[in-house]
Amino acid sequence: MVLEEYRARVQPYVARLARPFHGWPPNRVSSLAFGLCAAAALLAALVRWTTPYLFLGVAVLIFLGGLFDVLDGEVARATGRASRRGDLLDHVLDRYADVLILLGIAVSGFANPVLALLALVSLLLTSYMGTQAQAVGLGRMYAGLLSRADRLVILSLAAFLEFDWSLPWPWAPTAPWERFTLGPIGFTVIDVALLYFVIAGQITAIGRARSAYRALPEASGAAAAPPPPGAHGP
Repeated sequence: MVLEEYRARVQPYVARLARPFHGWPPNRVSSLAFGLCAAAALLAALVRWTTPYLFLGVAVLIFLGGLFDVLDGEVARATGRASRRGDLLDHVLDRYADVLILLGIAVSGFANPVLALLALVSLLLTSYMGTQAQAVGLGRMYAGLLSRADRLVILSLAAFLEFDWSLPWPWAPTAPWERFTLGPIGFTVIDVALLYFVIAGQITAIGRARSAYRALPEASGAAAAPPPPGAHGP
């Protein structure tokens, strides 16, 4: 699942969705995307003490956060306000959003905390390898099994599927959280998504590092070209 491959196909639709926000500073759109993801993280954490029905809100907020994360770059490009500062802010907010969402899910009680930690490491390494390629003059890398768009869509879908409508209302915190079992080990829908993040994230990170390494000149004295002006995008 690599949604980046469909970027060109969906570009006209993204441009149409971005038009109502052309009057906004791109940084405001980036901040809104971050705020939605932070709210999703808070709701996910509250699941532990309230009800898994909150996962509906988590799913919607993650999806909207991902949507506005796409729109900020389109607004910047369409209005001629793309900048290095905006690009930096966008990436900083994206990484904090990733951390908060996975921390919220880890606290929810519907995910194995160890899996959540390993998934977080994989996601951070994936993003780092993509931007590090740009830092050495190769341009930003989006290739691989797990782009940011992929993981936001997967997390949103996993949160939605985490409902168990058979649970009584109000939900009892002592209700079993395992939805799947493999021998003595229990899994939730979110655990499955996190396990995919661990595996696909490492494959993506290593693949990007390998591609960047092969693309660099062997001579130690060869200076890398400076990175191009940052496009305020996802």
